[in-house]
Amino acid sequence: GYVAGDIKSGAGEEGVEDDRRPKKHYAVQLALYTDILERKGLSRKREPFVWDIHGDEVTYELDELTGKRNPTTLWNIYQGTLDEARRNISNPGNSSPAYSSICKLCHWRTECMKTLERSDDLTLLPDLGRSKREEIIDRIATVDDLANIEIEQFIDGRNTIFRGIGIKSLEKFKARADLIKSNNAEPYLTEPVALPDPERELFFDIEDDPLHNFCYLHGFVERSNSDNNTEKYVAFFADDLSPEAEEQAFADAWRYIMENQPCTVYIYSKHERTTWRKLQSKYSSVCSEEEIETLFDPDNTIDLLHDVVRKYTEWPTHDHTLKTLAQYLDFKWRDTDPSGAASIEWFQRWSESEDPKIKQRILEYNEDDCLATRVLLDKIKTLDTIN
Repeated sequence: GYVAGDIKSGAGEEGVEDDRRPKKHYAVQLALYTDILERKGLSRKREPFVWDIHGDEVTYELDELTGKRNPTTLWNIYQGTLDEARRNISNPGNSSPAYSSICKLCHWRTECMKTLERSDDLTLLPDLGRSKREEIIDRIATVDDLANIEIEQFIDGRNTIFRGIGIKSLEKFKARADLIKSNNAEPYLTEPVALPDPERELFFDIEDDPLHNFCYLHGFVERSNSDNNTEKYVAFFADDLSPEAEEQAFADAWRYIMENQPCTVYIYSKHERTTWRKLQSKYSSVCSEEEIETLFDPDNTIDLLHDVVRKYTEWPTHDHTLKTLAQYLDFKWRDTDPSGAASIEWFQRWSESEDPKIKQRILEYNEDDCLATRVLLDKIKTLDTIN
């Protein structure tokens, strides 16, 4: 007989080091494969596996009890998911789309967005996902409803009547609905934010392949005295898939940043910090752990997404991704299909062919990400504060 298996670009388990557990979405997928084998009389046992990003083979015991509060088996979770999928297929009205970050990678995105926009769906507000929508939809059905309602009626003492949604969150969603539905909507600061005015700025973005746990590009746009005419793109590219090439690119990028001190580094998300911590662990001769932490200290590196956009700004957009906000500001990527996932595919093709046109496409996409970060920063500095 056969045992089902799959190759994953993430870790095979989740949780803290001493409490690792299977990922339910991996388990459901593996259980489906196992179910197919069983129905064909080809299954040997309900113990499928994944090969994960670390090269580990992780077995999923589908009939073993899991969970402390409500113990069940992964097979039961799969059966419940299968039943729900069948109900949705037989009665499509039971299910409705919801906007989320993964939508941008889905080929159904355009059709779903039409449905969401027609229904004025609440998930079109940033951070108001499917579960929060289901909690409030009986009282507040659309974005327009939220924009035209007094939310005080939903506040009970220190909480709201909606489970899992606090007063501050409800106020935030209300402000976002007001903004999106207002005429001539403009982004604004919710409170003043102090941004540095350094002589030298570095706008930093990496490209990496999580499937191979490989970082192949560190790109920077450097600028002096906030003068865009001084801008220059500098890139450090791994010329092959070897550890030596990855280490060399990392070392060159590290040296570049050190040579440009003092400066302020701007990133968009924690991905650069997380990746550089991993690279430091792999190639400890390049720099120390303490040096990495110093570099990414908020006094030296500003994560525009988490430290500024989410904390201090509101935008008349459906999300706060770099591409959404920069495109709202009329910034245009040179590529017709700009995304991190596309960059990974381009790199795979380049590693097989070494076609210079493909490499140039990767570099231009990375440069545009850096430039978009600069465009966003400059806009934030001009925003008015509205309490």
